[in-house]
This record gives sequence, C-alpha cells and structure tokens, in this order.
Amino acid sequence: MTDSLTIAITGASGLIGRPLVARLRADGHTVIRLVRRQENLRDDEIHWNPMTTEIDFSSLDGVDAVINLAGEPIASGRWTDERKKLIMDSRVQGTALLAAVMNRSQRRPSVFVSPSAIGFYGDRGDEELTEFSMPGKGFLADVCIAWEQAVKAATDVGVRVVHPRIGVVLSRKGGALREMLPPFKLGLGGRLGSGQQWWSWIALDDMVQVLIECVTNEQLRGPVNAVAPNPVRNVDFTKTLGRVISRPTIFPVPPFALRILLGEMADALLLASIRVLPMQLQEAGFTFEHTELEAALRAELD
Repeated sequence: MTDSLTIAITGASGLIGRPLVARLRADGHTVIRLVRRQENLRDDEIHWNPMTTEIDFSSLDGVDAVINLAGEPIASGRWTDERKKLIMDSRVQGTALLAAVMNRSQRRPSVFVSPSAIGFYGDRGDEELTEFSMPGKGFLADVCIAWEQAVKAATDVGVRVVHPRIGVVLSRKGGALREMLPPFKLGLGGRLGSGQQWWSWIALDDMVQVLIECVTNEQLRGPVNAVAPNPVRNVDFTKTLGRVISRPTIFPVPPFALRILLGEMADALLLASIRVLPMQLQEAGFTFEHTELEAALRAELD
C-alpha cells in the first residue's frame, strides 16, 4: 500500500484487531479505534456503544475505511437463549449503527469491511462452498445472514461493502487453537466425532492481510471467503497438530460428550462440516503466506 489512509476499527483489542492495528500503523496508516470506554479517551479513540446505539454521528466524517470486528465471542459460553440473543444483537446492531453513521456522513468512508463467518453456509458435508453458495440452516447461519444484511444503510449511499466470511483463525493466543493446545500437549488430543468434518482454516497473519486487501482492492465487494485454499478434515487437523507439537493424538472425543459439554454449540462449531474455498480472493490475485496447515501451525507454534 502506498497511500496513507485513515481507518476506523471496532474490536481493535481483539485477537485479529491487535495485529491488524499494528500492521496498519507500521504501513503508515492512521488508525482510529472505536471503544466502549467513555473516560480518558485518547486522541485516536472514539466512544461508541453498539448495544445502546451511542455514537457521535459525525465521527466517521473524513475516514477512508471502516473495519468492524466487534461482536460477542461465539464460543465463550453455552448457548442459552439469552446468550444467543447477545451474540446476534452485538453483531447486527453494531453493524447497523455504523452503516447508519455512514449514511448520514458528509464525507463518508469509501469502504466498509464488515466481517461475517463461514457459519453462513451451515453444515454441508463434502460440498465445496464458494461465495456463490446458498446460505445454510441453523443459528450461526441465521446470525451471519442478518449480520450481512445490516449494512444496507451504507450500500444505499454507494459505500463499497465487503463481507470477509472468516474461518478458523490459527493463533496460540485465542480461538479454537488456544483451546485445543492444553489437552493436546498432555497427549490427550484426538479427533472430534467421526473426524470426517471439514475445517476451513486461515493463519492469523493471512487473516490480517485479507482485511487490508478488502480495504485496498476495489475489485473485492460483497462476500469474500477468508480461508486458506486447502481446508482439511478434522482428523487430519488433529494428526497435524499432534505432529507439530510432538504428541500422540489417540483419544477421540465422541459427539455425545461434546454435546453434553457444549450443547448446541458442539454441532455448530466442532462437528459441522464446512468446506470453504477462497474463490474471490484467488481471482483477485491475493497471495496467501500459508496455504498448507502444517507450515501454518509450525509458524504459529514453533
């Protein structure tokens, strides 16, 4: 990237937000962080609260791009009715609020990167899924559909909107990999259920670069599958992780145990088969740093 941009980011302190902010600033861009904290705001921070629709409606005037990474964590607790409502509302209301601000801005951003997730596709077995595939069924698909539709006020005024549909992000600091590491390091790792379900993954560094590509590449708009080009079955993910950390993976976890432990979330996050391909990124000429799982895991864990 050559031109210096001003980019507003929500969720800047999260798993993806932290390295994204660091990368953008290292590249010479100005980053404005939207935060819920009201006290002691820094010069590069703006207060907002997506759940109460609090925001200064002039706050995005003159900003070149917005990246919305805010949302209640999907896997931080059992999916009670209350928690499911929070997961849905934190994404849909926050996205709709940002879109409304852009709609009313005098000098509105040119691009709104509003991520979604591969949960959009639901459990689809061995079917290869591209951005043109139809949505699936279930809670996560419903969330993703509503989440993506919440940008309408921005698209109505000509803002280019991109929906990176994010897969399993590989990071020792968070997400699925962090949760898997402790039992695997004890030699207690194993496939989940049959292990035949497809996992569509992406290295954290590549995920950061995908978001930047969504900002800078005007060819990208609408859904963009943010996954590496080589998804793997869970059994192969398990074996590869064991090989990377030099531990056996001989303790499979049966589906009923996962369902007892996690409830509905087990089927949606761990047992669902979602074989996603990054067609839009590849057609746009995006270059992945990590296309093979073992190399990606070694880069993250060695």
